[in-house]
Amino acid sequence: MHFKRALPIGIAIALSIPAAAFAAKAVDWTNRVVLSSVGGHLTGNPAAPTKLIEYISYTCSHCAHFVAEGTGPLKTGWVKSGKVSVEIRNAVRDKYDLTAALLARCGGKDKFLGNHEALFANQSAWMTQLIAYDQQQPKPTEEQAALKEIAEKTGLITLMSKRGFTPAQLNACLADPAAMKTVLAMTQDAWSTQKITGTPSFLMNGKLVEAHDWNALKAALPAPAK
Repeated sequence: MHFKRALPIGIAIALSIPAAAFAAKAVDWTNRVVLSSVGGHLTGNPAAPTKLIEYISYTCSHCAHFVAEGTGPLKTGWVKSGKVSVEIRNAVRDKYDLTAALLARCGGKDKFLGNHEALFANQSAWMTQLIAYDQQQPKPTEEQAALKEIAEKTGLITLMSKRGFTPAQLNACLADPAAMKTVLAMTQDAWSTQKITGTPSFLMNGKLVEAHDWNALKAALPAPAK
């Protein structure tokens, strides 16, 4: 009589699992956010063959339009697969833009994209308050007092409070010297070194792209992932 030798239990279990179950799960790079060497927020595969840098201003209506129209397709068609990484950098234009840029950095890298998109999604509301505030006199001359008043009078504190931040946390972000230095350095690089002519502007693998909206940028990108 022939006796079939029993397999060790670990091997028996392994053989009962379909081979497809061992296939590597595709990485969704849209969930990966890291700080770049200059303090920009990079979403996607840091080793992506196409590296896109996006220079934005929070007081720029064209930037708000780009974020609303292009962020979703860019993530799903290019970033998710790891083909393209997107780094968001500041190109500050004024004290109001600087205030928003500092608030966007509140909570660290894991909160940034939500803050960034919320500031643009609600831009028309807080810009309306900003225009009214801009006509008021007098205004604080000391920098920290000025930024704090801007955040309060333009509705930015209210907006960010809805995202779970306390006024004390937001004021600390406005007074953060390291964040200020980072934002201003990126701004200097954008306007003086890269010589962008407006926002939004884009660098692709280190070269300025002739694109200032989603349609033009889309045409310059490699073919999307299938």
